Amino acid sequence: MSEPFDCTLPRFILASGSPRRQELLRAAGYAFEIIAPQVDESMHPPGLLPGGIAEFVAAAKARSVAAMYPDCVVLAADTVVAFGDTPLGKPVDEGDARRMLALLSGTTHIVITAVTLARSAESIFKTVRTMSAVRMRFLTPAEADHYLASGDWMGKAGGYGIQDRDPFVTRIAGSHTNIVGLPMSVAKRLLAEAGVHPTA
Repeated sequence: MSEPFDCTLPRFILASGSPRRQELLRAAGYAFEIIAPQVDESMHPPGLLPGGIAEFVAAAKARSVAAMYPDCVVLAADTVVAFGDTPLGKPVDEGDARRMLALLSGTTHIVITAVTLARSAESIFKTVRTMSAVRMRFLTPAEADHYLASGDWMGKAGGYGIQDRDPFVTRIAGSHTNIVGLPMSVAKRLLAEAGVHPTA
């Protein structure tokens, strides 16, 4: 299959439309192409715990793009916020985001990101999961209203982003970039194993 772009090493495909993942990789000096995978993130087997959901969806994203570009290295990721065994993905609307914020307010929850690297032509397919703990302060109804009105909740697991102007996070344990959406220590290791290194 002819490639519409150059994905020879050290370039790779990021199978994600997330601007946060793109920013993290660019800041680390990587050169890559972007193809947003056509994957319904809600279509996972029933009964999976949050970590299993993240792994299943990340693998599905990587597999969908790697099938189209088998000679390319493909990197995909999926982030799930876990409130106990309850998974919180991206809110479907503002009401859903409000429900998530009310659930997380004043609690410690877990952020799980699964990262998958694939290269079909060489039968490379590997998924690694990272977990971090996040403590959120109590939110007043007015604070929640202000945040929701900003639109910053859109497209973010759990209805918030730690990098937002007021993330209402008081403490974290573990990888900060994992909470943003891509644990860079894991991404760098997987890419290096596939022969991909920063260009800058």
